[in-house]
Amino acid sequence: MRPMTSLRLLIASFIAGASLAFASTFACAHGYKLGAIAIGHPFAQATLPGQPNGGAYLKLDNQGGADKLLSASTPVSKSVEMHMTSMDGDVMRMRQVDAIELPANKVVELKPGASHIMLVGLKAPLKEGESFPLTLKFEKAGEVVVDVKVQPLQATQPSQAASAHHH
Repeated sequence: MRPMTSLRLLIASFIAGASLAFASTFACAHGYKLGAIAIGHPFAQATLPGQPNGGAYLKLDNQGGADKLLSASTPVSKSVEMHMTSMDGDVMRMRQVDAIELPANKVVELKPGASHIMLVGLKAPLKEGESFPLTLKFEKAGEVVVDVKVQPLQATQPSQAASAHHH
């Protein structure tokens, strides 16, 4: 192979790899900003046919004064509830709350197997690769619509219990 052809191949490979890395960064990480609140990577896990409920997860990075997430809504379910988790001895308890506190300059992460946004009465299964709108209403920051990406169902994570959990 001639030296110039090898160099072109090397450059083309580098550009292709960099483009793929750049694209996958934006495919996996998406975020929003509302006032002092950064909303990171809203996602849900795919659900099975007949599964009545699902969960939505995201990171809330409050870079300002204290605020509260007052409510969430989406057209993909009949209703939306906010759930907090706590440990009671060896048992994890989930309870519906009226608001999720966002302390000043703190990060609150809603994630599988922990505090989350419960999608109650799904109108159709959440399918991998799809997305849906989720409206978040904050006490001080206001309202924002985020795009929730549906990721593959993770059988090894405790989030599957969220679809049929008991209080």
